[in-house]
Amino acid sequence: MNEQEFLAAYDPRAYPSVAVTVDVVALTIRDGALHLLLIRRGEAPFAGHWALPGGFVRPDEDLTAGARRELAEETGLGGEALRRVHLEQLGSYGAPDRDPRMRVVSIAHLAFAPDLPDPAAGSDAADAVWLPVTALTSRQLAFDHGRIIDDALERARSKLEYAPLATRFLAAEFTISELRAVYETVWGHPLHAGNFHRKVLSVPGFVESTGASTERGGARGGPRARLYRAGDARLLHPALLRPAREETARRRRRRPSAW
Repeated sequence: MNEQEFLAAYDPRAYPSVAVTVDVVALTIRDGALHLLLIRRGEAPFAGHWALPGGFVRPDEDLTAGARRELAEETGLGGEALRRVHLEQLGSYGAPDRDPRMRVVSIAHLAFAPDLPDPAAGSDAADAVWLPVTALTSRQLAFDHGRIIDDALERARSKLEYAPLATRFLAAEFTISELRAVYETVWGHPLHAGNFHRKVLSVPGFVESTGASTERGGARGGPRARLYRAGDARLLHPALLRPAREETARRRRRRPSAW
């Protein structure tokens, strides 16, 4: 039997049906706090519960296109603004009982960008909000979205250590103080301003000076801050470790060698 004959005789109904969905963990910083996009489901299953924006992948689109479509439908983003959003696959979630309707495998995506607009609930959602991640425990979440969110937050916090993705939360030009605020917001820890400034400028390709400065000094006066833009680095070396991880690494370096 050649391939054409095989495909002509192939019956997909001979195998259990499995559906594929995409879910998007969209993060942005609003009013100095890390926020997550959630929708309140208007239909069963889990009607009234809060969930990530997402839905079934259409027959004519790939996974990334499906994730971008879902994000656009819930945020109103389109065109160049949508292309500026950082979007990456987070992981696959396929526990047999994760969806009561049928076997559904979800490919979760992580997205973040600055100044994402107020959401507009889609046709199957009762509401849509940007929720501070610190308030997540106050919401009943549908499916296994709590696990997906936990994984996404850890991915975001970890990637800021080794990749220059913190700049994707900012405008095209920014100050080192604004960059530090992103790290503090995502990590949930205050950082020493001087040490952070020194570390950022010591990483080749992380940021580059625009040669310009802010129009005025800080809130307490003083000199105007220099403006930077994202550099061409793909990875940060040396990495900017979270305070707890940096302290662990420092203790290991102090530990006497077994040799």
